[in-house]
Amino acid sequence: MQQTIKIGGMSCAACAARVERALNKLDGVEKASVNFATEKGSVTGDASFDEIKRAIEQAGYSVIEQTKNAVDEDRIRKEKEIRVLWIKFIVSAIFAIPLLYIAMVPMIKWVRLPFPAGLDPMQYSLIYALAELLLIIPVIAVGYKFYTVGFKALLLKSPNMDSLIAIGTTAAVAYSIYNMWQIANGAFAQVDHLYFETAGVIITLILLGKSLEAVSKGRTSEAIKKLMGLAPKTAIVLTDGVEKEIKIEDVKVGDIIVVKPGGKIPVDGTVISGKTSIDESMLTGESMPVGKKEGDSVFAATINTTGAIQFRADKIGADTALAQIIKLVEDAQGSKAPIAQMADIVSGYFVPIVCGIAVLAGIAWFIGTRDFEFSITIFIAVLVIACPCALGLATPTAIMVGTGKGAENGILIKGGEALETTHKIDVIVFDKTGTITEGKPTVTDIIVNDIDKDELLALVSSAEKQSEHPLGQAIVSGAVDKGLSLIDAENFQSLTGRGVQAQVDGKNVIVGNKKMMKEQNIELVDFESTVLTLAKEGKTPMYAVIDGTLAGIVAVADVMKPSSPDAIKKLHDMGVETAMITGDNLDTANAIAKQAGIDRVLAEVLPQDKANEVKKLQAEGKKVAMVGDGINDAPALAQADVGIAIGSGTDVAMESADIVLMKSDLTDVPTAINLSRATIRNIKQNLFWAFGYNVIGIPIAAGVLYLFGGPLLNPIFAAAAMSLSSVSVLTNALRLKRFKK
Repeated sequence: MQQTIKIGGMSCAACAARVERALNKLDGVEKASVNFATEKGSVTGDASFDEIKRAIEQAGYSVIEQTKNAVDEDRIRKEKEIRVLWIKFIVSAIFAIPLLYIAMVPMIKWVRLPFPAGLDPMQYSLIYALAELLLIIPVIAVGYKFYTVGFKALLLKSPNMDSLIAIGTTAAVAYSIYNMWQIANGAFAQVDHLYFETAGVIITLILLGKSLEAVSKGRTSEAIKKLMGLAPKTAIVLTDGVEKEIKIEDVKVGDIIVVKPGGKIPVDGTVISGKTSIDESMLTGESMPVGKKEGDSVFAATINTTGAIQFRADKIGADTALAQIIKLVEDAQGSKAPIAQMADIVSGYFVPIVCGIAVLAGIAWFIGTRDFEFSITIFIAVLVIACPCALGLATPTAIMVGTGKGAENGILIKGGEALETTHKIDVIVFDKTGTITEGKPTVTDIIVNDIDKDELLALVSSAEKQSEHPLGQAIVSGAVDKGLSLIDAENFQSLTGRGVQAQVDGKNVIVGNKKMMKEQNIELVDFESTVLTLAKEGKTPMYAVIDGTLAGIVAVADVMKPSSPDAIKKLHDMGVETAMITGDNLDTANAIAKQAGIDRVLAEVLPQDKANEVKKLQAEGKKVAMVGDGINDAPALAQADVGIAIGSGTDVAMESADIVLMKSDLTDVPTAINLSRATIRNIKQNLFWAFGYNVIGIPIAAGVLYLFGGPLLNPIFAAAAMSLSSVSVLTNALRLKRFKK
């Protein structure tokens, strides 16, 4: 059993690591994963919700219980959180700016700036110090959470980013208050050793960074918001011939729903009357409206463009295709990619290590200089420049944007692992029928012998009308499409594996394969070369005999999707090898593969052996993706490193796959690989900046450059750098929103 829990109170990746450790220690938990960016925990196992909730609370965090209106509540909560952060920043800035001004102006000798006469630090040292104290109090008040959360985490032996800020600013304020006490006792020179402005500006800058971070994090999940906003709020239900508008929650399975031109389809269902075209772009990414008639399926949130229709509600609420897509994208955005493991491990130990470095650096400089003030400056700078947030946000934010962008393009990626693995694919194996081809046999050629083509097709189709064989049905469809009149056949017989025979308009008509022709002693010499050519083109010839004479051949083929050759070419341009797997004979398979431009053919493969063929490719050291649409593709999709299901395929195939192509367009396969490559490239950039920032920033803050005659990092600039590091990682992740097919 898998449970998704919304967690409150996490301020950085170290918090997420602590919650994850606490959950993984629970009895019955097989695996727990906590995502700082989405503020969600995923728990697999038998542990109850109450046990999970207790473990999270004991770790120092809260569980936000999800209700029926969880989506709206979460949106309102996020908006409130952003609003409160901005208010806190503004209040903090209102007091921190004058605090910084009165602290810095007396030090600036080369420019004469206006300054309150009654606050001259040389003449009114104690009043000056009290003014700074009064200005810092509101700043600390609005930043109180840094202290309540930070010190609590410290007491729980799991310090986080708030702990670093709390320790650093408390040290600055405490040292300043100590010097203020000395001023009150007559040591007026200590007025030069007040650091209230350092604490005030640090808190203000961190609040600014948190505000920008919250806004950016909100933008990473815009794809989900867009999908959720698509669902209509009401539906028009037909009851006893009367139309009534009701809330979407009140719609029941089996209700008859009316949708007029321009209206949204409220739930999934089947058309029972009317014809129309429906814009399904919000689900599939396909811009062209899709024609719908009686018996066709319609999906929630799609838009009825032309005619009025009535349909029967089949799936409602969480069962609709839209709801399933939203859940799939949410799960994917909350998942972790293997590349995140290193960052997770580092984040878990990051804050304690930084605290250790800060203490050691402070002690070392005090021993070397005997200057306590200098040492405390180093100590504070190291604490406030360290940024576990950037590490924690580097991977999940890119995954959130990447999976969201995929959903916008009709490519549903089921998790971070699938998204990461896709960029490594060496070989893509395509199922033939329904994937490379349309999956619907059609008449391609009619070769006749002393008879009109339409007459032959009409006679053959009339004989095949009662047949259930796909090839027979394809011939009938071909005649209907041409507007030919079909005659009811008499004495119909279906001969399994060979063909059919019947009386049509007084004529004895036999339609079948080579085996049937031999049984009927029909001479095929005149058509041998034609049949061979048709077979090489991937077509299946059906012989037609009328009153004992071979009248012609009707060739049927499962035609290739127009997008298949283009998709294969794009994959080749990307350096990806292609293969086709089919149960067809080698000649037919080679013909299709040649048309599509496929490299490798795996022909005459039984459905149960498809997974073994994938295994063989993996044994060659290849990273293999399998693209399929049928029930018999499910084992191969599961066996492949990445399973890609065609959206028009079966539920079983889609369930077994890692990626679902909603449009059934093979050009989305190279798009999925390109999206994966772009996302992984973005993650690597984020990790480089996050790790690089800390690796460079912490030693500079510890005074390494100063040791060799370089500059010393002021704690205020350290705080600014720390805030900007998280924002820069989020901004870089948001660049993925510009990804195009």
